[in-house]
Amino acid sequence: MDIGVFIPIANNGWIISENSPQYMPSFELNRDICQKAEHYGLDFALSMIKLRGFGGKTEFWDHALESFTLMAGIAAVTKKIKLYASTAVLTLPPAMVARMAVTIDSIAPGRFGINIVSGWQAAEYSQMGLWPGDSYFRDRYKYSTEYVTVMQELWETGKSDFKGEFFQMDDCRLLPKPTSKIEIVCAGQSDVGMAFCAERGDYNFVMGTGFNTPTAASATCERLQAAGEKTGRDVGSYVLFMVIFDETDEGAMAKWQSYKDGVDFDALAWMAEQSAADTTASATSTAKTISLPESAVNLNIGVLVGSYATVAKLLDEAATTAGTKGIMLIFDDFLAGLDAFGERVQPLMACRQDRLAA
Repeated sequence: MDIGVFIPIANNGWIISENSPQYMPSFELNRDICQKAEHYGLDFALSMIKLRGFGGKTEFWDHALESFTLMAGIAAVTKKIKLYASTAVLTLPPAMVARMAVTIDSIAPGRFGINIVSGWQAAEYSQMGLWPGDSYFRDRYKYSTEYVTVMQELWETGKSDFKGEFFQMDDCRLLPKPTSKIEIVCAGQSDVGMAFCAERGDYNFVMGTGFNTPTAASATCERLQAAGEKTGRDVGSYVLFMVIFDETDEGAMAKWQSYKDGVDFDALAWMAEQSAADTTASATSTAKTISLPESAVNLNIGVLVGSYATVAKLLDEAATTAGTKGIMLIFDDFLAGLDAFGERVQPLMACRQDRLAA
């Protein structure tokens, strides 16, 4: 079972609270996180791309780095861990992103992949004059499919003459080609997003849901498996969980309760307003899921809370979900959390014993 970390490229990570750790993103912070993850044998690190935050008292995600340049720097100071950068497809042409990927593959051969972000928050793009209009809500996966097609043609043959609705290549060239496959990962939660990943991706990041319900993502994983069966491709799920642990279950619960008590309502209101703009979104889409009221303090990401032993047991249970090829972790405090995970949680996980023995 692969284990990875969703690194905090934007301020305060994934908890929208005045009571959670408050910090700014930096290369140093994310470098240290990735080096710790590598030290403890984690398999991958992924950085998102976010171009406009949610505001509020915490200025949530108002401060953010750029994904490709960050991961290029991290590639140079790591040796084994796989690195994924994210491209917001409306902001960079696919031929340029393909070349950027080849460059990072040169820095870290065989260790680089791309996360495709189709984009659901119009304000991220309209602020730069890049929002193509609300028809994009309907067409964004068609756009992303063409985008990835262009990149994959360039990587495979060094040339693309692709002609589509959104992109037209005219003897577009790319040399050198990558030394190894550059994997494509996605994070669509809707059926349309799953179909896109099943056609063009290698993995799909699936949101865990609920409180201490490690197999709650099983229905979403099954939808991805069904989509893969239609395309005849083996596309696996990487399930996303936030983990909050302490010496005791009670201590971990006290942390989680404190974070919920300090929720930044103004930031949540902005997020809800943005997610409501897409009137075509299904109930399972990312935009709708993260804005649900149940636990929007952490964007409704599934949270596993308890002692080190409790969280290890819950992660082992999550690993049994059909179609799950990996788990991506979010910590409330990343540096301390990685140390605790590597030294106190991972040694207790049955699903990681083969990696620890390697």
